[in-house]
Amino acid sequence: MSIKVFIAGYQGMVGSALVRQLQSRTDVKLITRTRAELDLINQQAVIDFFQQEEIDQVYIAAAKVGGIHANDTYPAQFIYENLMIEANVIHAAHMADVQKLLFLGSSCIYPKHAQQPMHEEALLTGILEPTNEPYAIAKIAGIKLCESYNRQYGRDYRSVMPTNLYGPGDNYHPENSHVVPALIHRFHEAVKSGEKEVIIWGSGTPMREFLHVDDMAAASVHVMNLQKEIYRDHTQPMLSHINVGTGMDCSIREVAETIAGVTGFNGELVFDTSKPDGTPRKLMNVSRLKKLGWQALIPLDEGLRDAYQWFLLHQSDFRS
Repeated sequence: MSIKVFIAGYQGMVGSALVRQLQSRTDVKLITRTRAELDLINQQAVIDFFQQEEIDQVYIAAAKVGGIHANDTYPAQFIYENLMIEANVIHAAHMADVQKLLFLGSSCIYPKHAQQPMHEEALLTGILEPTNEPYAIAKIAGIKLCESYNRQYGRDYRSVMPTNLYGPGDNYHPENSHVVPALIHRFHEAVKSGEKEVIIWGSGTPMREFLHVDDMAAASVHVMNLQKEIYRDHTQPMLSHINVGTGMDCSIREVAETIAGVTGFNGELVFDTSKPDGTPRKLMNVSRLKKLGWQALIPLDEGLRDAYQWFLLHQSDFRS
């Protein structure tokens, strides 16, 4: 007998990776809805959906996301929409007696100056990065919603916190994307136009961790399906989230050089040190996840080649 699994946000980068991860399994029946079919901000619509569908498991991959500029420009939308999505889905799942749910968060939940690598225990121990604080607070609320429904109602609602993700389904817009897709797009255009150099913001020295989205999906399914006793042995009642990452980082210069190789760019990399570097290092401590029997499998160079191939197939969607 197959279990019915609802993936909220199935058309996004993480949601579509979850679909790829689960669609071949004969014991799973995937349930998906587009935003037009189900508005997750509409509480009654979400409640009605859960009452009708008899869902067994829920992955909350739906979120309003964006880069620094978007977070800084639309803080009300980021906190409101993310709070509503997670609150509506978690509460409706509970009301429909769904016992298993996985909430996908973000590494931005940790304090701006958290000790590196960042442990799960760092949550709520310091001030957040101001530019994305509303988004981070919404994600922290999602963790606490899961914890609270577990404590009060005995649910098995879990949370995973991914590091920087990249891969198929990412946003490769030339201005509004994160560092990996932005560099892929920039190097691709440089090769196409025969440019001799590519300018990269900052010094290239900041250290960042990158995880392929298919690894993220695999980790999410692994954590979702752990036996409850095993999961609880590696968490605490008031600290139920799990970091997901590679446990390794590299400099922005190194990732830029790798992307240059992947795209076939042979010119010069010029680092504009007049532009900000941001946080010197952001790395997740993933020891808890490793003890739970999972670790990342996709090397960065292989993952970047995969991301570039996807971009080549969809580049017309990301014209400036």
